[in-house]
Amino acid sequence: MRALASNTTNARFALLFDCDGVIVETEELHRLAYNGAFEHYDVRIDGVLVDWVVEYYDVLQNTVGGGKPKMKWHFTENKWPTSTLYPNGATTESEREALIDALQDQKTVFYKKIVEEVAEARPGILALMDEAIADPSIAVGICSAATKAGFEKVVNSVVGRERLSKMDVVMAGDDVTRKKPDPLIYNLAREKVGLPASKCVVVEDSLVGLRAAVGANMNCVITPTQSTASADFMGEGAKAVFADLSGVRLAALFPLGASEPNFKF
Repeated sequence: MRALASNTTNARFALLFDCDGVIVETEELHRLAYNGAFEHYDVRIDGVLVDWVVEYYDVLQNTVGGGKPKMKWHFTENKWPTSTLYPNGATTESEREALIDALQDQKTVFYKKIVEEVAEARPGILALMDEAIADPSIAVGICSAATKAGFEKVVNSVVGRERLSKMDVVMAGDDVTRKKPDPLIYNLAREKVGLPASKCVVVEDSLVGLRAAVGANMNCVITPTQSTASADFMGEGAKAVFADLSGVRLAALFPLGASEPNFKF
């Protein structure tokens, strides 16, 4: 899903958006979809159906990036489960990988259906995105840890194909070998826009995303969700924290003639 008609020329800065939690507040949608997949395959640990409650999913959201890594982390920390796929448990590495793949695929089926029914953009996000797209001196991109199928459903439904066609970078978790908090996706984005890290501003909503941006030596602003709001973002290197992006204007973030982004507004 690469940009086909970006209008960017001689970019001064780049503005890179995370997807889940930034464009759409999707944490609860993902949680429900994972639990749907666990129920679909009767995934149980010691006879108890795996169910990620809100409080626990908040921990996962701020600890592990990407869906498959979340499940691997959970099962490694607790116990590899039984399921209709592996009634006696997945005991080999290949079986465990196959189980995770099947769960992720089924989760995506549920997630896409939920997105169609309830997903909508967070306040201010599309207005800021449109301002950046309209400015030929600002490169614009989306860099998500989500798997491509779920990611495409969100961005196609909420961002829209016209905006996507004008972006300089659009990447999902499948496009990189290491997911956030690893900085790889942002390092690749920097290469694509042809700018130094100091000229890039990342918009994230979680510590996992913030650590990826900071690891790439990029400036990062945070627009937290309810599940991430208690984190110490400024203590971990965020440049600013905004309840939402409705009051953030492109001209304030990237002043005309400025050599670096501005975060004091």
